[in-house]
Amino acid sequence: MAVTRRTSRDIRSESRLDVLHALLAAGEASRGDLAAETGLSNATVATVVSDLLEGGIVTEARRTGGRIGRPTTTLRLNGSRGRIVGVDVAETYVRATVFDSALDELASAEVATDEHHDDHDSIADAIVEALDRALEQSAAGGAPAGRDDVLGVGISLPGGMQRRAEVAVVVPNAPWLHVDRLRERIGLPMVVDNPLKAIATAELWFGAGRRHKSMITVNLGTGVGAGIVLEGTILRGAQNGAGEWGHSLLALDGRKCRCGRMGCVEAYVGAAGIQQTLAAIAPEHPLSSVPMQREFIGALAAALEPPAHPALAETLELTARYLGSAIADLCAIVNPEMITLTGWTAWALGDHLVPAVRRRVLEEAPGDSAADLAIEVSTVRGNSVATGIATIALERFLGDVGLVTTRVPTAI
Repeated sequence: MAVTRRTSRDIRSESRLDVLHALLAAGEASRGDLAAETGLSNATVATVVSDLLEGGIVTEARRTGGRIGRPTTTLRLNGSRGRIVGVDVAETYVRATVFDSALDELASAEVATDEHHDDHDSIADAIVEALDRALEQSAAGGAPAGRDDVLGVGISLPGGMQRRAEVAVVVPNAPWLHVDRLRERIGLPMVVDNPLKAIATAELWFGAGRRHKSMITVNLGTGVGAGIVLEGTILRGAQNGAGEWGHSLLALDGRKCRCGRMGCVEAYVGAAGIQQTLAAIAPEHPLSSVPMQREFIGALAAALEPPAHPALAETLELTARYLGSAIADLCAIVNPEMITLTGWTAWALGDHLVPAVRRRVLEEAPGDSAADLAIEVSTVRGNSVATGIATIALERFLGDVGLVTTRVPTAI
């Protein structure tokens, strides 16, 4: 296998990303602060900052003076450079979120969809409608309503896990097959990726990825998956399908999963799987028949406050065992430093789950693969998919203007 050699341009590109990550984390920092945080030399930081200032990506915030020495100029990301839009295409909705170029959220809009409807045109319609509505909402804050200042649109578009004659696991494959048509309808620079890569990107820029080179972000909701980062780089795989851990085997000949297989991780720790566990323990419990998944998870979280019903406590214990065992397999394969739990199920149940999951992982993980592992609920809140895919779109824009040459995702 050929080894790709890094050029001086690649190294300089990575330095720019390092400085941007540090500046995003700090909010405002001097050149000296950025050198200390990134480990880059003062000269390298000065050169990188000059590039970013020239490109309008950062701006000088203020000058601070002391009794001794020259005044210090602090820097911040330039939020007025333009707007970035992140679009999360999920099982039951399409949500578009508008950010400024400092990745501060400005507005969002959501359009409900039918997960059983496999017409790609209806999904494209929902994407365009959510995008237009979100841009209109952002104009209410004083930003122009037009599209001229939109630097890029990132679309998180899952697909590829369903089988013929089965209910679609995620949004059907059709939108992938008509991306050119979608691009024509949107009429803006566009990048497409899947939600697992988006949540991993969000964690790299805004969460635990700032402190850890090798980590996994586990997404818990209707679907289940893992965004994997190794040595600071998102693991994508040959077909960009890495991370579909929710469709790996947890129980031989176990519960039927939406993908058509038996015994998948998702069938036990996805929202529907958790409800199925409760129904097996106490079929008469009122929560076992709550029709809406988010409503069920929210009600379960509220009911777990002491004194919890024994059936609910047992449901939580079993869910933690299932999740811990599945994470132990990830540890055996990837050996990460950190695992974060994200998604609406994790935010509702994470504080209840994490202690028991930690214990299970330590029991099940082979050797020392989890000896120093940290497990916690992600600090990246809101719609981490939209945040992550918008960040990917920003990275792509940086590539378009020549500031980044490495780690740029495939774009359209």
